[in-house]
Amino acid sequence: MTATTLGANSEVGPLRVVILHRPGPELQRLTPRNNDRLLFDGMPWVARAQEEHDAFAALLRSRGVEVLLLADLLTEALASGAARMQGIAAAVDSRRLGLPLAQELSAYLRTLEVEPLARILMAGMTFNELPFLGGELSLVQRMHHDADFVIEPLPNLLFTRDSSFWIGPRVAITSLALPARIRETSLTDLIYAHHPRFLGVRRAYESRSAPVEGGDVLLLAPGVVAVGVGERTTPAGAEALARSLFDDGLAHTVLAVPIAQERAQMHLDTVCTMVDVDAVVMYPNIVDSLSAFTIRQKSDGVSIASAAPFVEAAADAMGIGKLRVIDTGLDPVTAEREQWDDGNNTLALAPGVVVAYERNTETNARLADSGVEVLPISASELGTGRGGPRCMSCPVARDPL
Repeated sequence: MTATTLGANSEVGPLRVVILHRPGPELQRLTPRNNDRLLFDGMPWVARAQEEHDAFAALLRSRGVEVLLLADLLTEALASGAARMQGIAAAVDSRRLGLPLAQELSAYLRTLEVEPLARILMAGMTFNELPFLGGELSLVQRMHHDADFVIEPLPNLLFTRDSSFWIGPRVAITSLALPARIRETSLTDLIYAHHPRFLGVRRAYESRSAPVEGGDVLLLAPGVVAVGVGERTTPAGAEALARSLFDDGLAHTVLAVPIAQERAQMHLDTVCTMVDVDAVVMYPNIVDSLSAFTIRQKSDGVSIASAAPFVEAAADAMGIGKLRVIDTGLDPVTAEREQWDDGNNTLALAPGVVVAYERNTETNARLADSGVEVLPISASELGTGRGGPRCMSCPVARDPL
């Protein structure tokens, strides 16, 4: 426990507390048969991914950031009986498993200590790991293949940015779009509801329907939020988020930013992240084409302006003369390669100080030439899930701007 005030009103205020998830046994569930469905482009060498993630966490700590690990938070939260029931209910799908097997599995999970229960909630369970034989009553269990999952693993927990984000003093629980990730929010919700560290924290937004993912949400300035609309966040989700933030007095302007519905640009933060109070690094192939619909609060509701160039709309909403775009100056092939390798997905530790993947040498060099301090980390294995330093971190506390 610390006295740090939780909350964030920007992308670049000095980072004080962050939630990370150290890669664990859930990544060992990936096979050539399931990695596409579980949203990984390959099968990471887990031990090396852990080494790379440990170095990332150590870098943050060396810069004075308190690192909270999701697995620890989950284990500690499960000390609550209500949290245990919530986690088990979300993990056991009676529609897929049938009632007899679901009931027996739930009863077994209720007998577990917190650490093995937390492991199963994150890493899942296969049919051949069931400690009981329910085949006499369960057709589902009789017809399974041993390696099939009775509880699906959650390898994308690595990307803590997506299932929640903080805005002002509140936390927003999101709704994830794809089946492989939907259950992640149940663990995030459980942690914020039952862990003592977050006692009394109020919610900013909770959606059970229209998808919004944290990787699409950029806090451009106090009161100004950009929301990418594409593969993961829908127009309905962006609009619902905007209206909720307005109702709670957490924002006065929301920019809805259409992005390509493709894996290379799955979230807004894969093509654009803030690196200073007035500067972004952006994929050069979209600088001139990225647009935004400006949504503003009015006394009688909201107004939605026609699409305008994103850079201009953002500067206007932020009340600055111009939003600086770091000119990566890359040839088209290098730009595309480095965007795929999350070159535009940086995590700001303070204005003008960012963590970035070391492999994106050209992008990092141009950032440095523009006066941005780049703290490089290795990611030969972390990158197999398509996410950079920003994707892998959920800032819980930043100093306000």
